[in-house]
Amino acid sequence: MKRHIRRLTRKGYATIAKPLLFKQLPDTVHHRLIQVGKVIQRIPAVSEAPRLWSHQSPRLETTVAGVRFRNPIGLSAGFDKNVDMVPIMRGVGFGFMTGGSVTALPCNGNPRPWFYRLPQSHSLVVHAGLPNQGVERVVQRIVKYPKRMFIDFPLSVSVAKTNSKETVSDSEAIDDYCTSLRRLKEENAGQMYEINISCPNTYGGQPFTTPDRLDGLLTMVDQIQLDKPLFIKMPISQPWRELRGLLEVILRHRVQGVAIGNLLHTRDKSKLKDELPDSVKGNLSGEPTRQISTELIRKTYLEYGDKLAIIGIGGVFTAEDAFEKIRAGASLVALITGMIFEGPQVVGDINAGLEQLLGDNGFASVSEAVGTGAKK
Repeated sequence: MKRHIRRLTRKGYATIAKPLLFKQLPDTVHHRLIQVGKVIQRIPAVSEAPRLWSHQSPRLETTVAGVRFRNPIGLSAGFDKNVDMVPIMRGVGFGFMTGGSVTALPCNGNPRPWFYRLPQSHSLVVHAGLPNQGVERVVQRIVKYPKRMFIDFPLSVSVAKTNSKETVSDSEAIDDYCTSLRRLKEENAGQMYEINISCPNTYGGQPFTTPDRLDGLLTMVDQIQLDKPLFIKMPISQPWRELRGLLEVILRHRVQGVAIGNLLHTRDKSKLKDELPDSVKGNLSGEPTRQISTELIRKTYLEYGDKLAIIGIGGVFTAEDAFEKIRAGASLVALITGMIFEGPQVVGDINAGLEQLLGDNGFASVSEAVGTGAKK
């Protein structure tokens, strides 16, 4: 039944909804989706509808860093910046979601537009600049959700430094990160945390993507003594030798895993099928990131897979894309652009296809498949 509903939704999204949505500015579409979603999830009869797209199976269940997931497919940070849509994302069929990134102080983000579509390249150019309502308001929203909401649907909260001139110095930026993490811990908000060190669209760029400065940040984070698994959101535009240096630092601290990775900001590495004017600011999501992130996942797993769990992010549109990242070494997989281009039913499509791929390849579970395609 659900398979037929997903097929009809997929066809309707491709032929009706997507053409209409893609005629509008992506900033407008994103804003309206969040506003509509917030209303829909308050109406019981309507909020149950997305569950018709979901697909769950015992074969998809997994445990990572001591946290249980009903399936390994999650929503990446950057879509639900203020953690407004937990019920909708759970209902659609995600196994987890990452909200944010949130910062110590409210932030309006960069001047609009924040997004620019590359339809043929299956990519978005993103220049949002960490807009969010600030950790205090977001934390209060999280703790108001019923606790049952997060049973087998973990919420990871991504934390970044406030995008302002006042947080450019390392000491101010570190204090900003730590303020948010302390508030999350104090209110017991979320089941996991993510430190976003790799957002390229802010004042000061990416200061904590060098070993010494990352060590300084994580040393202060260690002192908070977080009681939830902590992941680091990694850059993908740096060469492996530099990423490896960051991983060596991460191993010395109270960190359980890494998310690989963030937006691609080296356009020369991308084979774009659309014209991208130089006047368009921002960095690439989606298909241009797929192979780069998967290769970094593979290398990370081969050297550090016994010490760090990996969340694979970048260019996931199909079950095959997710399976490729899992076999490269990712225990969990997250996406945003795939949902925007393919429609919300894609989450169920990916989980159903992933279950089939696991069975066809002789795997009884997701965890059995992790890293089986990672070879030197």
